[in-house]
Amino acid sequence: MSDNLYSLIRARITDPAKTFIETGDGRRFSYGDTFELAGRFANTLVALGVQPGDRVAVQVDKSAEALILYLGVVAAGAVYLPLNIGYTLTELEYFIGDAEPRVVVCRPSVATELAPLAKRLGVAHCETLGVQGDGSLMDKAKSAPTAFTPVPRGPNDLAAILYTSGTTGRSKGAMLSHRNLYSNAATLVDYWRFTANDVLLHALPIFHTHGLFVASNVILLAGASMIFLPKLDPDEMIRHLPRATSMMGVPTFYVRLLQHPALTKDLVKHVRLFVSGSAPLLADTHKEWEARTGHRILERYGMTETNMNTSNPYDGDRVAGTVGFPLPDVELRITDPETGKPLVQGEIGMIEVKGPNVFQGYWRMPEKTAAEFRADGFFITGDLGKIDERGYVHIVGRGKDLVISGGYNVYPKEVETEIDGLPGVIESAVIGVNHPDFGEGVTAVVVGGKDCKLDEAAVLKALDGRLAKFKLPKRVFFVDDLPRNTMGKVQKNLLREQYKDIYTR
Repeated sequence: MSDNLYSLIRARITDPAKTFIETGDGRRFSYGDTFELAGRFANTLVALGVQPGDRVAVQVDKSAEALILYLGVVAAGAVYLPLNIGYTLTELEYFIGDAEPRVVVCRPSVATELAPLAKRLGVAHCETLGVQGDGSLMDKAKSAPTAFTPVPRGPNDLAAILYTSGTTGRSKGAMLSHRNLYSNAATLVDYWRFTANDVLLHALPIFHTHGLFVASNVILLAGASMIFLPKLDPDEMIRHLPRATSMMGVPTFYVRLLQHPALTKDLVKHVRLFVSGSAPLLADTHKEWEARTGHRILERYGMTETNMNTSNPYDGDRVAGTVGFPLPDVELRITDPETGKPLVQGEIGMIEVKGPNVFQGYWRMPEKTAAEFRADGFFITGDLGKIDERGYVHIVGRGKDLVISGGYNVYPKEVETEIDGLPGVIESAVIGVNHPDFGEGVTAVVVGGKDCKLDEAAVLKALDGRLAKFKLPKRVFFVDDLPRNTMGKVQKNLLREQYKDIYTR
């Protein structure tokens, strides 16, 4: 049998009449409907010249059709490239130019701006897809056949590329294979006890690994159902929670729901599992959620490059402040960041992982790929952690200065470059600071010259429109100098310590 992820999903579905997606406005898509539309999309893409291995870049609002397009791309043997809907044209120019997709699919409202850019970058087709099944791609798909034989793919053939930010250099395209995605989702189905009887409340974005691969692939492989909400909306989530058996979210979800007066134990009595990830969950949130609902949130640890690596247990202690144990088939070790030598239990060092979940490398970056893997195949995550005496993994920081805000990766250098270009700015440092709502708040510390007339509001106004909203600083502080070590490197750890309480005072 082919290793095509789409083929493997279809093989596990026994009831095509079962609901796969129910949208917030009441539209329903059975598994049969889903596979028919995925077939139409696959046939449409092939008619547009998409061949196995070609990239299909997608920047659209969340909808059932958008998720089904992902399945159609995979069925066609192409490589799915989801792009954050917050990216500006300047940012899109890099991603499209680097990935060289055959087709770009965008929102109808931005087509007039994006289509000329895509054409200039050599993209053969720029199509549109709206939230109600409208747009040029849907128009073409409506007349395409529903029957489509999935293109055979090997386990290491690419199914998706997700761009991930680092702390230096340009964004990197993490190459994920059919085996990477299938193996991790199948493991999570078993580990988290998902069955066809589950109903997942899905309010996550689907351009991110959490909402696209963890949530959606798990439900697909379990043959379960989803209540598919367009975004975080506490009122809508409260309305649908009594019909759900599970929910996956980022810490912001839990903070916002705790602020809702309707959240009670009775409201969530049918829910068996709450999962949190993509950013650290504060211990206070963990405790308050248990007191309010009777449920202990299950935290896990993953990355764009690896999908999920660890999880707190389904049965057993879910320990606040930890990310649990390595998943089955995932090896995890703590090493000395300089030498790579394994450290003894309890010591803090670099987290390294190995397993079928680990990606194939960075798109067109062989040197970077080689630098991030040990000779024995372990991937160097860049996260610092330890393993305690009970075997629980703790994330204690990042060797890199990546900021994760609201579940989204923010590349500090990118924000710093924009700030440093403003009139009167000498230099800046962007850090992540604990935030009760977003996990970490993007925070800028700026050194201005004598002629600098900027204040916080002026900096934020200048950045608006140049960076995606999630990258914009929550606060901007002005200082005379940045702290440095003897080698002249800015000591961001000291800045994080200095500003650690600014969002919790």
